[in-house]
Amino acid sequence: MNKPGGLLTQGPPGIDSLELRTKQFLKVRDQKPGKVYLGVPHRLDRPVSGAMVVVKNIRAAERLSRQFQARTVVKKYWTVVAGNLEKDSGTWNDWMRKIPDEAKSEIVELGHPDAKSAVLHFQVLARSRSLALVEIELETGRTHQIRLQCSSRGLSIVGDELYGSRLEFGPDTDDLRKRWIALHARRLAFTHPISQENVDQTAIIPEHWRCFAEFASVLFSDETTI
Repeated sequence: MNKPGGLLTQGPPGIDSLELRTKQFLKVRDQKPGKVYLGVPHRLDRPVSGAMVVVKNIRAAERLSRQFQARTVVKKYWTVVAGNLEKDSGTWNDWMRKIPDEAKSEIVELGHPDAKSAVLHFQVLARSRSLALVEIELETGRTHQIRLQCSSRGLSIVGDELYGSRLEFGPDTDDLRKRWIALHARRLAFTHPISQENVDQTAIIPEHWRCFAEFASVLFSDETTI
């Protein structure tokens, strides 16, 4: 499915989330009288949009979770950052940690007891005077990894106030929790946990990205899939 920005992947009982909406949909569609099982083997940050997979039975959930743990799932993101990338492509290697009791992460030294390796690969798809459209492939999956690795290089993701952006993005809302950032999970590829077939999904870019008129020819050139 294609998660909208500003929506929790999972939330406490009664709080709107992708998990809750999907369970409600399946309960009606499949006419289930009792509780609906839903496995969520990965997550997207609340302000992030894009491709996600959820699972309808425990066996499939366990098999798919192992693929994420083994890093065999292809995860590609598109983002718009403010700043200047000197190279058109490359790899970023950092050590980072989630700050205890805060919804935020930080770069740390290798010797820090909570340090975890963070690796991603990037490719610049288009540039303007002050912005860049970048494709990112995650090798590791740390909390806020893309957001932190971009901002630590002076390349804050548009709309990501938590990590230094001064630019607004997404639908107008006074609720800070529902704000979007210009980070979209563009592609997700994995092995189907039951049929063993290759699954490769590309998530359509949200309409709110049309504010980046300078990148429109790239962003909206392929209106396919979910």
